[in-house]
Amino acid sequence: MDIWGKVRNQSKQALQNLYSTELSQYSTQVSLVAELANAWLNYAADQQLLKLAQDTLTSQQESLSLTQKSFDLGAASKITLEQLRSTVATAKVDIATYKRLLNRDKNALDLLVGKPVASDLLPSKSLDSLLSLPAIPVGLPSDLLTQRPDIKAAEHLLLAANANIGIARAAFYPSISLTANAGTASSDLSDLFDAGSGTWSFVPSVSLPIFNMGRNQARLDVAQADQEIALVTYQQKIQQAFREVSDALADRQGYQEQLDALDMLLKSRQSTFDLSQARYDNGADSYLQVLDAQRTWYSAQQQNIVGQQALLASKISLYKVVGGGWDKNVKTSQAK
Repeated sequence: MDIWGKVRNQSKQALQNLYSTELSQYSTQVSLVAELANAWLNYAADQQLLKLAQDTLTSQQESLSLTQKSFDLGAASKITLEQLRSTVATAKVDIATYKRLLNRDKNALDLLVGKPVASDLLPSKSLDSLLSLPAIPVGLPSDLLTQRPDIKAAEHLLLAANANIGIARAAFYPSISLTANAGTASSDLSDLFDAGSGTWSFVPSVSLPIFNMGRNQARLDVAQADQEIALVTYQQKIQQAFREVSDALADRQGYQEQLDALDMLLKSRQSTFDLSQARYDNGADSYLQVLDAQRTWYSAQQQNIVGQQALLASKISLYKVVGGGWDKNVKTSQAK
């Protein structure tokens, strides 16, 4: 007989712990989705950087071959030839680097998926057309964060801690139970279920709390301390959520501004290369100016790819820190 609510609080505690475990599982799934998306994005970025290096190597090798012939005929300088050899070697180093990174990226994808990822599932497009995440709506409510699974899990742990206090308090009061005993009058196993052999007795019992060296009080103190810890943990989860969302939004804005500047830089470096090539073709500049312009253009292309990756990664991070997307969560919070 649950007069003091001990069994009822035990049931509440078990249920809240179950809810917390389920939400922790969902939180892990959200983190896994974000980690997998980032791993796929790393593969895409390194693949694009590898292609850029390969295209650059092809172009530089053609220039090196022509310059070597000009040098043999005395029409090109030794320094121009060595500069071209340097750019070819640099492109080869980059190709080896990105091939190594691609192998690591593929291993990371296989590990996260749990089996080898098929080649047709690997990225095959440029970064600017890979991810089409929904635009962030204006005026997202702050109570959206209450839908984060880690916050809700901490909330259920707090409720479980509150129920545990009720269990500890009930230990101070008498516990009344009914004991049902079933037996048989026969000692012969074959007569166990014979009619009339079964005897049943229902005995009420009262368990009174007696002097136990302060054990009940200690359990109550521990339960109250656990409740305070759960409350602080819950508050920390909320503060962490606000900070993570603020960081993700700041990163997204910063990376967007950075990418805009990189786009301008890329166009400027490409224009400089085109002008240098034209001046060289007209005999106004040496080929060293062309090589220098080409190197800076190549570097700007690399920076642009890395900038695109950073912006897309910040969008994935925002998806994660709002608990797996804002569309579903906004509807849930508004319904409440």
